[in-house]
Amino acid sequence: MVNKTAKNNLKRKLVDPNTDSEDESGSNNGSTRFKSDGPRLCPYLDTINRQFLDFDFEKLCSVSLSRINVYACLVCGKYFQGRGTNTHAYTHSVAESHHVFLNLHTLKFYCLPDNYEIVDSSLDDIKYVLNPTFDKDQISHLDTSDKQSRAIDGSMYSPGIVGMNNIKANDYCNVILQGLSHVTPLRDFFLREANYFNVKRPPGDSSYLLVQRFGELMRKLWNPRNFKAHVSPHEMLQAVVLWSKKRFQFTEQGDPVDFLSWFLNALHLALNGSKKRNSSIIYKTFLGHMRIYTRKIPPLELEESQRSELLNTVEYGETVTESPFLYLTCDLPPPPLFKDQFTENIIPQVNLYTLLNKFNARFTKNTFFVEKNPTIVNFPIKNVDFGDILTPEVKAAHPYTTYDLVANIVHDGEPGQGTYRVHILHRATGQWYELQDLHVTPILPQMITLTEAYIQIYELRKDEATKNGSGKEK
Repeated sequence: MVNKTAKNNLKRKLVDPNTDSEDESGSNNGSTRFKSDGPRLCPYLDTINRQFLDFDFEKLCSVSLSRINVYACLVCGKYFQGRGTNTHAYTHSVAESHHVFLNLHTLKFYCLPDNYEIVDSSLDDIKYVLNPTFDKDQISHLDTSDKQSRAIDGSMYSPGIVGMNNIKANDYCNVILQGLSHVTPLRDFFLREANYFNVKRPPGDSSYLLVQRFGELMRKLWNPRNFKAHVSPHEMLQAVVLWSKKRFQFTEQGDPVDFLSWFLNALHLALNGSKKRNSSIIYKTFLGHMRIYTRKIPPLELEESQRSELLNTVEYGETVTESPFLYLTCDLPPPPLFKDQFTENIIPQVNLYTLLNKFNARFTKNTFFVEKNPTIVNFPIKNVDFGDILTPEVKAAHPYTTYDLVANIVHDGEPGQGTYRVHILHRATGQWYELQDLHVTPILPQMITLTEAYIQIYELRKDEATKNGSGKEK
């Protein structure tokens, strides 16, 4: 009796399809006839084609479209599910003689159809491309290292200054993501997954996916060991489409300001942020407060003495409210109605400090259509002193009021159409770059000030040279 039971247990162990807890596909059929051996070397490592590997796209099987237990073929770069005998990965390995596969979730390598794990240090570069990691020391040197990296095709690139795929009409999202990737506190936070890994959301709320995808994109943008000199934001945009309920799509042109506003607030809520300033990295980095002074205007037909009396009453007195903001919009002067002597429209120019007196946007919407204001704003690249718009008590508490430009987003073309591009400062070298989709080109700072700027990101300088506005340009 004992011998019969032991024999049955041995037989069950030999035919058990669940020989590996990672292989969920094909586990309900009893056709698996092999068992995964321990890690060992593989004779097929020379068949790996790194130039075909692209881990930027959604991790789902190219046959069944399943997201469970997906493996990447390291020979052709396609995704397949499972590795049992009746799975798509097994069928692909037998039909195409492609043998080396990578589990996209566990980061383990396997050889199929023999089904054994591969352990080889020469494959660590593939792991790092799939899941780049940064420690505190690496992050601290990002703004001071001018070392360039070499892609598989031999092209050189600077980490953080890489192009992004324009799938169809997502350049309005690309410029915002590129600009935010150079906001130092935000970048440093999302480069380390441990900073937000323990964020817990209520049951049924999976908005954490937006945070996870943004962190993955940030690490890929700054990856010094990437196989190519560009990144695809496909997974990030899929999360945006899902959680904005198709308000923002990568098949239709959108407004970067609307996307920026929604994206910052969505990240703040996904990180369990509240109304408190230090509740999330978003509010710590961007939150400010603006005082709004309002007063009821007396009727114009009254005499001066009557108007003066009304102004001293509570009803017509001045009220002050404090409004929080993540960004401010500046009011551009209206374009001239008449043409110049060459029958061309005059493009006016205005100083940035003049615009800080009021807030509005470049695109204005009336009853019938959206108009674009072509006014060129003359803005300095460095040492912009915003101390003059602070209240005395706030200025006394903040000795540093000088800012430098780090990103400048530009729109070219007609409203609702056209294209977007972004100018990014590479801090280590002081070189400015123009990024438009996959194109990355150096640009002179003098050329940036001549563009129709739409969104600008300034960074506070905290050095003694700019204390109390002493670094203000003359």
